[in-house]
Amino acid sequence: MTRRSAPAAPVSSAVSTTAPRWQFVPDEGGQPTGERTSSVGIVAFTLMVFALVYALIFAVGWAVAGAIVPPLFFVALAAAVLVAMGVHIAQQWERVVVLRLGKFNRVSGPGLFWTIPFVEQNTARIDCRVRATTFDAKETLTSDLVPLDVNAVLLWMVYDAKAACTECSDFSRTVELAAQAALRDAIGRLSAAEVAIRREQLDADIKEALENEAAQWGLSVLSVKVRDILLPQNLQDVMSLEAQAEQRRKARLILMEAEQDIAAMIEGLDGAYGAEDAALKLRAMHLLYESVRETGGTVVVPSSFSEGFGDVLPEGAKRALGKMGS
Repeated sequence: MTRRSAPAAPVSSAVSTTAPRWQFVPDEGGQPTGERTSSVGIVAFTLMVFALVYALIFAVGWAVAGAIVPPLFFVALAAAVLVAMGVHIAQQWERVVVLRLGKFNRVSGPGLFWTIPFVEQNTARIDCRVRATTFDAKETLTSDLVPLDVNAVLLWMVYDAKAACTECSDFSRTVELAAQAALRDAIGRLSAAEVAIRREQLDADIKEALENEAAQWGLSVLSVKVRDILLPQNLQDVMSLEAQAEQRRKARLILMEAEQDIAAMIEGLDGAYGAEDAALKLRAMHLLYESVRETGGTVVVPSSFSEGFGDVLPEGAKRALGKMGS
């Protein structure tokens, strides 16, 4: 059983707003499309064994009987069929569960192995390679009653072929449904903000819940990774406004701190100049300078405004400003 997405959703660690639609597509061999291995070699080997046994039995019968008799064809054919039915090959990553008269007998593979025709049968070929399964939880409520769509990927493998075959009818589908249930349970214990922020903790909680359950089916959970967290559009707008308000608050705090520093500096200048009006005039000049510097414009200062500084500033400040201007 594999899962395909239609349309394909990009893997992103950021919170997304467009929910992809997933559907389960049954797979005949239990392997992802495009990764299924070829069995041509195994079929060719079986045919070769059949031909060799047929030729050998036919030759022995001919030598014993001294002539080609009709029953010889049927005897050679029956012997070749029985031998071909009893010889098998398992790939390196495969384990084959063999039952004898309906009862578990052994796990064979990889490589060449034999079975007794009509007495033993290969019940299942188990792929022991690492598998990737995607699963999702749609409109799952968090602890603060926010509906979320979350999808994740599960990496797992079969380590006990006997348990996977005898304890579970479809272990691929079972582990997928168990992962989906664990994801819903983990989301329900967290708030929407915690789900978005504590992704690693969410992965660990799902993995821990799956490990205890999948072990009885002979499955090993390697890792769980949350891919996308899909928020409702109205909630995303609210969170965006909240983030913007937080940024504006921080900017205002920085400006207030800067104003306090400037006020302290002006207070020091006021003490040096000995006049309160002088500090206010200097502050006005500073604001005017900042405005002109940021806008790149030109400010025309009335003569009365500039002459006001002459009435307020002491002689020492006038000389200092004169030196700065020169």
